[in-house]
Amino acid sequence: MKLTTLPQILQERAEQTPQRLSQRHKHRGIWREYSFAQVRDQVRSLALGLHRLGVERGQTVAVIGENEPEHFWAEVAAQALGCKVVSMYPDLTADETQYLLEDSEAVCLFAQDQEQVDKGLAVLPRLPLLQHIVYWDATGMWSYKQPSLRTFEAVQAQGRELHDKEPERFWQLLDAGSPDDIAVLSYTSGTTGKPKGVILTHKYLLDNAHRLISSTGAAPGMEYLSYISPAWATEQMFGITMGLCLPLVVNFPEGPEQVLSSIRELAVEAMTFAPRQWESMASSVQAHMLDAGPLRRRIYEWGLRIGHSVNVGRLDGKPVPLRHRLLFPLAEAVVLRPLRDQLGLTRVRIAACGGATMAPDVFRMFHAIGVPLRNIYGSTETGLLTCHQGERFDLETVGRWMESLPALNAPLQWRVSEVGELQVRGGSPFLGYYRREGSVESKLQDGWFQTGDAVTKTERGELVFLERLSDLKRLRSGESFPPQFVETRLRFSPFIKDIMTVGDETLDFVAALINIDFDVVSRWAEDKRVGFSTFTDLSQKPEVAELLRAEIQRVNGFLPTHARVVRFANFPKELDPDEGELTRSRKLRREFLQERYRALIVGLYDGSNEVQIDIPVTYQDGRKSQFRAQVRLHDVFGKADASRGAAEEMRA
Repeated sequence: MKLTTLPQILQERAEQTPQRLSQRHKHRGIWREYSFAQVRDQVRSLALGLHRLGVERGQTVAVIGENEPEHFWAEVAAQALGCKVVSMYPDLTADETQYLLEDSEAVCLFAQDQEQVDKGLAVLPRLPLLQHIVYWDATGMWSYKQPSLRTFEAVQAQGRELHDKEPERFWQLLDAGSPDDIAVLSYTSGTTGKPKGVILTHKYLLDNAHRLISSTGAAPGMEYLSYISPAWATEQMFGITMGLCLPLVVNFPEGPEQVLSSIRELAVEAMTFAPRQWESMASSVQAHMLDAGPLRRRIYEWGLRIGHSVNVGRLDGKPVPLRHRLLFPLAEAVVLRPLRDQLGLTRVRIAACGGATMAPDVFRMFHAIGVPLRNIYGSTETGLLTCHQGERFDLETVGRWMESLPALNAPLQWRVSEVGELQVRGGSPFLGYYRREGSVESKLQDGWFQTGDAVTKTERGELVFLERLSDLKRLRSGESFPPQFVETRLRFSPFIKDIMTVGDETLDFVAALINIDFDVVSRWAEDKRVGFSTFTDLSQKPEVAELLRAEIQRVNGFLPTHARVVRFANFPKELDPDEGELTRSRKLRREFLQERYRALIVGLYDGSNEVQIDIPVTYQDGRKSQFRAQVRLHDVFGKADASRGAAEEMRA
């Protein structure tokens, strides 16, 4: 892989293999296909149209919308001009959109549809640098006449005009590009403060694509599903960069609701999800069994036991009993293959999980049914660092070290500091946060990037991620506990969507606040004839508390005494990114949640059995109100025997 820019790679693909399939998009029920030549033509027209609008090298272009070809074309077109790109999550609020546009100094915003255009228009008067809003879905836009608005097609038409007059202009723009140009500003999730734009060069993206290819065995022509937003740096590496470099056939589903059906329809070979999506798929499999009769449930449990013994046993290097080897073809035919088919994962060869930690139990379940799910670990600042590689690896780890692109002449190296922090150097180095002076120096120690992650290394050379150093908590006793370790293992429960552990040096024990998975728990409640009306009502049912108590007791069995959850409560409303309770990548905003639900936390530690909360909420239509509820608080010990059996049936 040579060092170049993404638009230059696209141009090379269009010249060498013009008819090769590059992208596929389902629109109104019909799959539309685009060859490399067609994608290049779309990008070229758009780039030249932006050029005629006055967009110049070094400026910033933003894109907001779902994963669609136009999103991809807008990014590469801007990069062809030498611009920086900011991709934004489509569910951002207007205020969040304004912050990113202002911080990145965006001069042009590509918006998918009316909803996204409205956000841009709402903040336009407060953004003097923002000159143009370009949209590609004109549905509902017939009455919009603002001078800053332009359609995708109109900009491309201007570009085609310029190309007809000056056919060399696009070549000139491409030739001016360098691998060291800033390609993307990838904004952090903002869990501990305002999001910051991490500077990613073309060199960085190519380096990380090489790391993925060499560690996963990705091959040219693989069918890839693009679902995770390009606002997530990993999708920039997978769907965009690796899609061009290998290349892959990049498939865009019609919308988030059609992702699973598209996976089944296409029988994709490569996909990457965040832990929440994989956990959701695992929960859907387990929840599906709620509707099964006793016989089907026992068959399912038997098949998974055989799959675990054979598939996970081989992965761990353990001998597989002869009886299980003989029974495996039957289990494969009756249970495992139908499960993979139900999920659309019959042909998947690369199934990657990245972005945050995930319970090893989730990995084991997928491997048991024959899905080769692998962990990928890294950060936006460092790029991808480790991956489960080869035929044998430890699912309790995040894998072995990746190799950087040889052309960089800077091998990727790592060390562990005296306090157990992972430090990295080499590869494509961290260039800092956009418009933050001194940001590079603050992250370096003797040339080593300080990741802030506490890690250990196994005898097989695999890395174990323990916790963010800043997230390790100490209790009043002086003993520490890892919040994420507890939380990731509890999230394997199909009944738990989110969980936040609580505990610090002023407190004597660990407590937990749980956000139930309403879809799964409601089905369980209906099956058990537990009546309820709303999310709040269901979350506070004694039967649900007993169910969750059993799940917590199971995880407590793996923890030292001081790290076990002693008391818990269920959130009376679903956690919502629009309320600031979660980031757009569904990470907990811990400080905000601790302040918002302080009454609950106080009640957990003062021995209360019930607490009234009163918090402000904002509805989708902008109305504000107060949410009031009586929340019950529960002890973990002593009351779960009756529900443990049901919980274990679901997990089988």
